[in-house]
Amino acid sequence: MDNYPQGIFCWSELCTHNWKEGKAFYTSLFDWGTDDQPIGDDLFYTMLQKENDDIAAMYEMPKEQIQEGIPSSWLTYIAVDDVDECALKAKELGAEIIAGPHNVMNAGRMLMLTDPGGATVALWQGREHKGCKRLSELSTPYWHELATRNSKISNEFYCALLGWRSEIKPMDGMDYTLFMVDGKPVAGMLEMNNEWPEEVPPHWMIYFLVDNCDSTANKAQELGAQLCVPSTTVPEVGRFAVFCDPQGAVFSVIQAQE
Repeated sequence: MDNYPQGIFCWSELCTHNWKEGKAFYTSLFDWGTDDQPIGDDLFYTMLQKENDDIAAMYEMPKEQIQEGIPSSWLTYIAVDDVDECALKAKELGAEIIAGPHNVMNAGRMLMLTDPGGATVALWQGREHKGCKRLSELSTPYWHELATRNSKISNEFYCALLGWRSEIKPMDGMDYTLFMVDGKPVAGMLEMNNEWPEEVPPHWMIYFLVDNCDSTANKAQELGAQLCVPSTTVPEVGRFAVFCDPQGAVFSVIQAQE
């Protein structure tokens, strides 16, 4: 299989202010291995690995972007059958194209966009590199969640673009949206209410699966991460926590309910 089925999250990529320190943080936290692939003078695209299998990647942000105040961040990729067709459709649906569509050598073809709600995401048409080689395992990307200030617009956009179906699930006093592919949930969405600080933009959040949320939270803080949301239990889902890594990228971990 060259590519994941359309609509499935297939890859995760960290763009960080400090490659060396970011690499040390995540490999210590998740016990990942690495494969540093040179992409320039003292620059690397690092494959983050579990038991020698690629599960995500990271690279250092260009200095110009750091000087512009662009924060470190995780970018999530969704598999599609035809990136070029999706690019045209995304623009028609109100998205802003940031980069692409373009080939990434022989690995595949990508597109980066900002959806009509303001969140950034990438689309991937795999060739030699289909994406993450391990799914639903500890220390790998497990869940993706869109935080948006207009759930109606975001819902309509992704369902029209990717063929997702949405389903509302009441949760903790709010309506949580599940995005479905072939009847199975692949992502979630929540509406950002007035409790969210205005400076927090709409975004896709990545959750890594862990066996113990509390011990992972303690370890992350010992390694220099800032705890944004303390360990919290969601009935019938599991226990999660949200962090800002030492270089400023936000991510979450989740201990799935057995």
